Amino acid sequence: MISVDEARQRILDAVRPAAPEVVALAEAWNRVTAAPVLARLTQPPADISAMDGYALRAADGVPRACLSVIGDAPAGHPFAGRVGAGEAVRLFTGSVVPDGADSVIIQEDVTRDGDRIRVNVAAITGRHIRRAGQDFAAGDEVLPAGRRITARDVGLAAAANHPWLTVHRRPRVAILSTGDEIAMPGEPIPPGGIVSSNAHALAALVRAAGGDPLILPNVKDDEAAIGAVADSIAGMDLLVTTGGASVGDHDLVLSALKARGMTLDFWQIAMRPGKPLLFGRMGATPVIGLPGNPVSALVCAILFLLPALSLLSGLPAAPPPVTGAVLGAALRANDKRTDHLRATISADPDGRLVATPFAVQDSAMLRRLAQADALIVRPPHEPALPEGAEVGIIRLDSLGL
Repeated sequence: MISVDEARQRILDAVRPAAPEVVALAEAWNRVTAAPVLARLTQPPADISAMDGYALRAADGVPRACLSVIGDAPAGHPFAGRVGAGEAVRLFTGSVVPDGADSVIIQEDVTRDGDRIRVNVAAITGRHIRRAGQDFAAGDEVLPAGRRITARDVGLAAAANHPWLTVHRRPRVAILSTGDEIAMPGEPIPPGGIVSSNAHALAALVRAAGGDPLILPNVKDDEAAIGAVADSIAGMDLLVTTGGASVGDHDLVLSALKARGMTLDFWQIAMRPGKPLLFGRMGATPVIGLPGNPVSALVCAILFLLPALSLLSGLPAAPPPVTGAVLGAALRANDKRTDHLRATISADPDGRLVATPFAVQDSAMLRRLAQADALIVRPPHEPALPEGAEVGIIRLDSLGL
C-alpha cells in the first residue's frame, strides 16, 4: 500500500488541464481563464463626476462666491465648451467633467437661483472627480490566467469590453457504478439489493468542482459488461468507477479494465476509509476506481478526485486544506493507515474550533457523512489523544460540499 500523499501526486502527475475554448461572457461564470484578460479600453475613459453637482474651478469655489451656470452635462452628453473664470456646469453622477474645471461641488453645498449658484462650502481641487483610468487602462491585465471566474469577475470583464473569454473546457467525467445488488433511485430494488447513491453524489461533486459529469448505466458484476461500458469513454477526460475494486470474487473492475488495456499505476492506499482505491489509464484517459462503500467513495473523492478536477479545470492542484482544531472527545491510538474521521465542529468559549468525531465511523453510514462538518485527519501510528488535544481537520464547507 502507498500513502495518501503519494497516491494523490501520482494521480496529478497523469492529469493535464482541459483544452481552451472561447465562450460568451454570459457563459463564463465558474469557468477558469485559459489566458490573461486584458482591458480593451480605459475605465473611466475620461474624468468623471462621482456626484450630482457642479463642475467649476476650485479657485472660484470660495464661500459666498456667485457663479454663472453655462450649461448642463447629463451622463452620456458631455459639455462641448470650456469652464472659465466665474463659471460652472451642471453635472450628474457619471457626467464627463468639462475642460477647464478641476473640481466638483455637490448640489447640497450650493444655492441655485436661475442660472446662477452661490457657493456655501469651499470647493477642493480634484474633489468628487474619478480620474480617467482610475480603475484600469487599456492593455492592463484585469484577470490573470488560471482564475476561476466569479460574478464580480464577469462584471469586470464586461467593463473591460470583453463579450467573449478564453477559458478551459469543463472537465468531462464519466461515472460508472458496478454491482449486481445496485439499483438506481426509483428503480425496483432486487432481493438483497441497495439503492445506488455513489453515482449521484459523485456527479454532484463533479458539478460543484466545475466539471460536466456523465452517469453511465450501472453494470452487473460481469467482466465483459464492465469492459463494454468502459469502451464508451471516448472523449472523456476522466473515468471514475465505484465498487468492484476490492479483493472479493465479485470485485471485477480491475481485471475487466486491464483486459481492455488499462495500465495500472497503483492499487490500495494506506488510508481509512477507502483502502481499495485504484488508479490507471485507459489509453489517454485516467481512471480512478473508488470503493463501493458510499462514505469511502466520497472521502476518496474529496482527497483525490477534487484535486484532479482542479487541475483538469486549469487551476493549481493541491490537497484539501487542513486547519487546526481541538478534540471534543478522546480518541484511541491509530493503526498504520491515515484515518479520516467524520466529525461535527463547534466553537468553545475561547473561540477555538472543536471537532467532535461521531462515535460510530462505519463507511456505509451516509447520514453521518451528510451531518458532518469536517474530517479529522489522523496520521499513521498516532498515539491515543485526550479530549482537548490538537488535531488537523478538513472543513467540508470550505470545499463547497
